[in-house]
Order: sequence, then structure tokens, then C-alpha cells
Amino acid sequence: MTIDAFVGAAYIVAALLFILSLASLSRHESARAGVVYGIAGMTIALVATVALTVADAWSTGAFLGLGLLVAAVLVGAAIGLWRARVVEMTGMPELIALLHSFVGLAAVLVGWNGYLAHPELAPELVGIHNAEVFIGIFIGGVTFTGSIVAYLKLSARMSSAPLMLPGKNGLNVGALVAFVALTVWFVNDQQLWLLIAVTVLAFALGWHLVASIGGGDMPVVVSMLNSYSGWAAAAAGFLLNNDLLIVTGALVGSSGAYLSYVMCKAMNRSFLSVIAGGFGIAAPFADDTEYGEHREITAEGAAEMLVAAGSVVITPGYGMAVAQAQYPVADLVHRLRERGVDVRFGIHPVAGRLPGHMNVLLAEAKVPYDIVLSMDEINDDLASTSVVLVIGANDTVNPAAAEDPGSPIAGMPVLKVWEAENVIVFKRSMAAGYAGVQNPLFFRDNASMLFGDAKQRVEDIIAAL
Repeated sequence: MTIDAFVGAAYIVAALLFILSLASLSRHESARAGVVYGIAGMTIALVATVALTVADAWSTGAFLGLGLLVAAVLVGAAIGLWRARVVEMTGMPELIALLHSFVGLAAVLVGWNGYLAHPELAPELVGIHNAEVFIGIFIGGVTFTGSIVAYLKLSARMSSAPLMLPGKNGLNVGALVAFVALTVWFVNDQQLWLLIAVTVLAFALGWHLVASIGGGDMPVVVSMLNSYSGWAAAAAGFLLNNDLLIVTGALVGSSGAYLSYVMCKAMNRSFLSVIAGGFGIAAPFADDTEYGEHREITAEGAAEMLVAAGSVVITPGYGMAVAQAQYPVADLVHRLRERGVDVRFGIHPVAGRLPGHMNVLLAEAKVPYDIVLSMDEINDDLASTSVVLVIGANDTVNPAAAEDPGSPIAGMPVLKVWEAENVIVFKRSMAAGYAGVQNPLFFRDNASMLFGDAKQRVEDIIAAL
């Protein structure tokens, strides 16, 4: 078998493993196997690529490229292992956003290399190659700076409020029109300044697109950036003539786009608005509206309420992740179920800062899959629920989304926890949520606030039981 045949076969196997990985990751029960499939596919792809590079170096005597490749793989693997070991689940969303930026930057560099290397091509292919270079740089540039902004917002290094420039939609449309015009120009006249112009344009557009979107919608943005990174990888695959990169990029791009579409439906947002960065409403100050006085409850009072309850629904949010409260929550669920209390979880599609964030935390704490329900599955049952525990959630349980047309989160489907007989809200303070919007739920007659660290408060309830 020649080295080209070996690499081609390895790439086919890797592509199939990636498809199996995506299919398996769509279900709780097979998610672990999906991760293994993905790791196996990437390992095969890396081994095949290194083998091809070794063969090329051996035949040409150019060992510098091989040395650089091996060094890059070793350095990247070391950094990846280190970050994977030290990152907390609360830091996973911003880490993923940062990783997306690397893919975008790689696509920009591959595009520039495709221009500077001046490959010898048949005359009929020159125009196609130049278009690939230009489009790849544009997609990569938008992904790079957009992901950087997402990282800064998710890590609280930048305000989560949307950037509201005058005529922001016009700026976005104008940038896209300019990109099309520059592409046509570059295909016919490959001047260096055109490449510089599209790189700067892509960086500026990526920054503006994500900066214009408010914090409450960032989970959708992360998903969309995941899609962008996939298309950027596919564009790089065309330039490098790498079939596996094209297939992998298309898988990531299409699955990320579909996930974004599903999340937009769950949040009542326009899919096209996400792509164009067209939504994001400036939130009013959280204390602009007077809702009255809130009521507080003790851990002992919460324990008495839970023991007397016939049914309990727990709606977790990012605060549960920050407090690492999933383990005592799982213990509380076990103890209540032993007492005959019907306990279930209600998960909003964008709970946390990443799709599936809460599901991963609960699976980590060994919470049974069959009691973890989606918003659509649990919402109709909330009106007949005795007690709802809101643990670290805010915007996803905010009745203003359903009742206040002027709210920045108006129209966003939420968990209707206020319809339950009693609601206990675990929070550190009365501060607004990530979207910067006050939550009138906290002041309802059937709602009580349990202040403090969520993990400690749950442990206090367990002790009181």
C-alpha cells in the first residue's frame, strides 16, 4: 500500500468516526461513547497526517517542515492537556469560545499562505483558487474576532451589554456588500492590498457582530461561532486539498448551524438575526422598576416545605455551576425520593452559558437521566407542582419574558416556575442576571429567597432533613 492510499483510507475511517461521534453525542446514554469515537477519529487523522509528512520529508530531504509539525503537535497537546485538567465546568463556555478563535485564525493564516505560496494551477482553476483564498480569510477572520469577543463577555472581561452603534444593521450589511465586491475584484486582480482589506474587514465585522449581542443570547452565539469555525476549517481544507478537513469542517459547520436554529426557536429569536448580529436590546437598569419587597426563607423552612411537598421540580442555572452544587443537589434528590417525593429537573435550552451545560453537570453527579426533562417537557406540569427550587437560574425563569413586551428578553420562552404553589430561589444576592434584567419572580407572593452559596445552602437543607 502506498502512503497516499494509507492516508486516504485513514481519513475515511476518521471521517466515519466523527459522524459516529456526532450521532452518539445526541443522547445522554451514548455521549461517553461519542467522545471516545471523536478522540479515536482525531488520533487516526493526526497519525496519518504525520505519516504523510514523514514520507514527504524522506523523499525530498526537507526535514524542517517535519520538525515544525512534530513540535507544533507536542506543544499543542501539552497546552490542551494542561487546560483540560485545570478548567472548571464554569469556565468551559469561554474556553470553547477561545478554541473557536484558534480555528478562525488558522483559516486566515492558511488563506494568506495560499496567496503567498503562488501554487502552479491550470488557468481555469486560478479564479477558483483565488475565491477560496478570499472567502476562507473572510470566514476565518469573522470567526477569530467574534470568538475573542465571546470569550471576553463570557469570562466577564467585557461588559455583557450589547454594543448599540447607530445603524448597526446597516454596518453589517455594508460590510457583507463590501466583501462581495472585494471578492470579485480580487478574483480578477490579485493585489495584496485587497487581501489586507478583506482581513481587516473580517476582523472588524466579527468583533461588531458579537459585541452587538447581549449576554442573555450568548449561548446561541457560542453555538453559531462553533458553526463558523467549522466552515472556516472547511475553507482551509479546500485550500490544502485535504478531504478530511473539508468533511470535518462541514460536519461541525452544519451541526453547529442546526443547533443554533434549534436554540433560536427555543428562545423565540430569528435565526437570520443571529447570523447577522441583528438582535441585542439594551437592558434598562435593573432597579428602574419597583416590584415591592422580597421574602426570605431559612434552610430549615425550605426543608419543611420539601418534606410536605408531593412534587418538586429543580430548575438549575449557571449559579449551580459556579457553586459546584450539583453533588449535594443529587444527594438532596436521592433523600427526597426515598421519602416518596416526586422530584424532577427542568432544563432550559440555554441554561448556563453553553448548550447542555446543566445536563453535563447533573450527569457528572450521577442524577438519573429519566428525571432530567427539557423545558417543553416540564412546563405544563409546573402549575401542579408543590415546590420549585430555582438554583442559580435567573433569566431562564423570568416572567418578564412572557409578561413585559418592553423587556430585553421579551418573547423568550422561559420556565414558568411562578405558576407552582411555592418557589424557593437560591441566590447570592438580589443582583440581576447575566442579561442585566431584574427578575419580578423574586417579589411574587409564592416566592421565597434563600441567600448564600448554593452548595452550602443545599447542604444545610440536607442537614435539616
